[in-house]
Amino acid sequence: MRNSSRGVVSPFIVMDVMERARAAEASGRRIIHMEVGQPGTPAPAGARQALSASLEREALGYTVALGLPALRERIAALYGDWYGVDLDPSRVVVTAGSSGAFLLAFTALFDAGDRVGIGRPGYPSYRQILKALSLQPVEFVTQAEDRFQPRPEDIRGAGLAGMLVASPGNPTGTMLDHGALSALIDAAKGEGAAFISDEIYHGIEYDAKAVTALEVTDEVYVINSFSKYFSMTGWRIGWMVVPDDHVRIIERLAQNLFICAPHAAQVAALAALDCGAELEANRAVYARNRQLMIDGLPRAGFTKVAPPDGAFYVYADVSDLTDDSVSLAADILDQAGVAVTPGVDFDPERGHQALRFSYAGSTEDIEEGLHRLAAYMASRS
Repeated sequence: MRNSSRGVVSPFIVMDVMERARAAEASGRRIIHMEVGQPGTPAPAGARQALSASLEREALGYTVALGLPALRERIAALYGDWYGVDLDPSRVVVTAGSSGAFLLAFTALFDAGDRVGIGRPGYPSYRQILKALSLQPVEFVTQAEDRFQPRPEDIRGAGLAGMLVASPGNPTGTMLDHGALSALIDAAKGEGAAFISDEIYHGIEYDAKAVTALEVTDEVYVINSFSKYFSMTGWRIGWMVVPDDHVRIIERLAQNLFICAPHAAQVAALAALDCGAELEANRAVYARNRQLMIDGLPRAGFTKVAPPDGAFYVYADVSDLTDDSVSLAADILDQAGVAVTPGVDFDPERGHQALRFSYAGSTEDIEEGLHRLAAYMASRS
């Protein structure tokens, strides 16, 4: 049977690593998971309780395409609580995870063939979703001295229809301050390019609060999710904030592409927004894990790492160890029982000399994983 060129996208390698780790666990091995950006904690207790009660009294059928009004209002209130931003709930769109938000945003903003800028290293699905929509990803090679974030001069003269930036970023965990984010937004505006801000790791910060693009301007698309800070990856629920005059555009697309985000997940998400104490306790675990990684990875032999500002990843330069991060990651899994992600997921060129370590799991697992990594590295010397 014929297939389209749009369907020819690269695999998400971390998912392949997860499958190999699953197979190893099925054979009886205990694997420490440092490969996947998934909290080790479940959805907040209040969220689970709210859904359980709702299941007994409601059919949980379709909601309106933009999401439950109460959830949109509560998300808007979050921007006041976190950033001091007064947000009209009518601009909030509830989506089927951040992935659903990217599909809606790219479809609403761009035409086939348009050039959309992204940083490298970066979340691999950006480029694959863009390709699947017949858009052209334009990857800017970022540098450690720029905190692995794009620069305004990258945008100028690049012929972009749009620019997508993540802060905190994946795989690096680096953040943009208000001045740096403003400069990128201004550069995009000067080129007539739309600006999309991926903020799905907001809430997971350590030394400074992340800046939302809505502190700079309303003329942006902001994408967020309940997956990370709210520990709801499998619930597939997210949101985005769009300018007033784009709400109806997004609504029509959402009606046709998705009908609505899962009703059950929306009920749980609404309750999760009021589970601050539990969520902050989770963040405290990430903070402890982060320090363990900052201290433990260099001792194990992974010396070229930079402390992340947010999220729950450490991106390590392993050029002194290998030119084949896929093989190195496979060997670490086989020999040490620790699953890590090859950097080629995030940077098809330089990523052959990089690994990403996630510290989203329990502190006990992070300690055990670091012990195993140290033993593995000692065995190589």
